[in-house]
Amino acid sequence: MKEMFIDTHCHFDFPPFIDRTEESLRLAAAAGVENIIVPAVDASRFAGVLKLASDHPPLWAALGLHPVVINQHQDAHLAQLDTLLASKPPKLVAIGEIGLDLYMEQPDFSRQQWLLDAQLRLARDHDLPVILHSRRTHDKLALHLRRIDLPRRGVVHGFAGSLQQAEAFIKLGYAIGVGGTITYPRASKTRNTIAQLPLSSLLLETDAPDMPLNGFQGEPNRPEQVRRVWQALCELRSEPAEQIASTIYATTRRLFAF
Repeated sequence: MKEMFIDTHCHFDFPPFIDRTEESLRLAAAAGVENIIVPAVDASRFAGVLKLASDHPPLWAALGLHPVVINQHQDAHLAQLDTLLASKPPKLVAIGEIGLDLYMEQPDFSRQQWLLDAQLRLARDHDLPVILHSRRTHDKLALHLRRIDLPRRGVVHGFAGSLQQAEAFIKLGYAIGVGGTITYPRASKTRNTIAQLPLSSLLLETDAPDMPLNGFQGEPNRPEQVRRVWQALCELRSEPAEQIASTIYATTRRLFAF
């Protein structure tokens, strides 16, 4: 049986994909990548992400205001997001990419937290899951997720925290996004954590064109690399490879309802 994969996090509205859409989709399909979720990062990209999803059957849209570009977001963008969500675009499957980030300079963290809470409330009101960004903020993010209870939960993307932090998110009902970090032997903490988590709580992702895999440093990451992430995951886990692929595929379809 040929394994089928879903890249739950690919910025397909950025180069090199937006310039070579059909070729990029063919390469992904050849690797067994059946679907790709494209999260927006700011309001200027909402329309483009929705159009990509509408025009290409493998693509699905998520709309959100990313914390790394916190200075670009205006209150009007939040209202714009609310209006778009209310219109229920047929291929919109999540709110994202949203979250918290203390890695960057001048994070304006109070506004980050305010914006996160506002978007979590939108997810609650519109009954959508969330795609969550978190750098150096896992414990703080968990506090926000405990305070604002979402019916559909979501995924903590690009997870690189401790086992205890991952277990805290899973206890709250959130999935853990597994990406190229686990292909690096030096990432022993993340690899050991991912090896111990329940298989039913894991999703696959690339964060393409960012987060290149080991051996591909300096190159744009690509959605077809999900297969290599899965292969690295199989080396860390005790379950059969086919079971890992099928369980993660089913979990992803269930979470994002497509």
